Amino acid sequence: MSDRNDPDVALETSEQVPPDEPVIEPEPQAEEPSRWQRAFREIVSGNAIISVLAVLLALVVGAVMIAFTDERVQSASAYFFARPGDTLAAIWDSVAGAYSALFQGAIYNFRRPDFASGIRPFTETLNFATPLIAAGLGVGLAFRVGMFNIGGRGQMLLAASAAGWVAFSLDLPFPIHMIVALIAGVVAGALWAGIAGLLKARTGAHEVIVTIMLNYVALYLVSWMLRTQGLLQAPGTNNPKTPPMKDSAIFFDLLGPRFNLHFGFLLSIGCVFLVWWILDRSSLGFQFRAVGLNPKAARVAGINVNRMYVYGMLISGALVGLAGVDQVLGTVTTGFSSGIDAGIGFDAITVALLGGSNPWGILAAGILFGAFKAGGFAMQAAEGVPIDIVLVVQSLIVLFIAAPPLVRAIFRLPQPGSKPKKRTRTTRKEEVAAK
Repeated sequence: MSDRNDPDVALETSEQVPPDEPVIEPEPQAEEPSRWQRAFREIVSGNAIISVLAVLLALVVGAVMIAFTDERVQSASAYFFARPGDTLAAIWDSVAGAYSALFQGAIYNFRRPDFASGIRPFTETLNFATPLIAAGLGVGLAFRVGMFNIGGRGQMLLAASAAGWVAFSLDLPFPIHMIVALIAGVVAGALWAGIAGLLKARTGAHEVIVTIMLNYVALYLVSWMLRTQGLLQAPGTNNPKTPPMKDSAIFFDLLGPRFNLHFGFLLSIGCVFLVWWILDRSSLGFQFRAVGLNPKAARVAGINVNRMYVYGMLISGALVGLAGVDQVLGTVTTGFSSGIDAGIGFDAITVALLGGSNPWGILAAGILFGAFKAGGFAMQAAEGVPIDIVLVVQSLIVLFIAAPPLVRAIFRLPQPGSKPKKRTRTTRKEEVAAK
């Protein structure tokens, strides 16, 4: 008898494959994204693209403001419906002329007869960027430790006062005089910022409040010294201003007297490498980053969090103090007043935010803001655009940097960490059917 007629075999076969149940087909394989797709997604979802797009959006809004404030655009818009082309041409001329003047005042002036004269605007940009890079590194390093150093103005004023006093009162040969003045300024900035770090470590005082209050203390202290003979005030005058710095203490020029770029720029570039090494290659930098990410977990891991707060503010103040030294020994060498900080202490916060607290990002952001400062004056002189437009653009950059979801929503960028939806044959058929 064959197995087909055996009832036991038939029963076993029916139990293995029920005739009433449908056969389930295997799920179609999903297509994995390619290497270039993954790289592109990482780029568009990262913080660097947010910074670039924030600058782009700020320039677009700035262009709208330039067009609205231009007199030619206003007169042409009076008969817009009769001749709309005149209004559009006036808008283009005003915006293109303003940004062209900004470029020629910050990067390269094509109207100059030779290359040396044409590249002079870029050296002005680097000169403006020099203290911004140093101060931005200080603020950015404090950010990485989890602290907000808002006291850049006070630290710059104390550093400038210490370096300036050494520069105009002592008689030392070059370059010893310059080095001593540099060290005095950096140490003064570090100690002034260290007060906030020590108070936070010992008493838990919030560094934002402390550094803001220290700004006012430093301002009134330096103002008093500038009005007091024997301290900072120049002898034989009642003006709150110091004597000029001695030649043996002044930073030397990098490209000769024709350009304003001085030795302070090389110091700022060196600080970029130093901060990068501290944060990414040293054990101290690892402790800084651990405290900045989660101080409670860092404390459990055996890191002295309070000591890191003090160290972080000391290094941060030293870097911001270098910006003050750059001002008195490189830019304003004929004597300074209480306005020597020139708003750099607060601009450094913007530079650090735009650079993402990364040394290389801060370098690029400092050069960008240096270009805004150098080109803003050229834009005002050549096209009559108010210098306040540049300040508005800088403020808008801060606004967009502080609101990454807004930038992602405008440009429809994916959220960071989100994974792309895998497409299968079924989903492709559904998409085709939906169309």
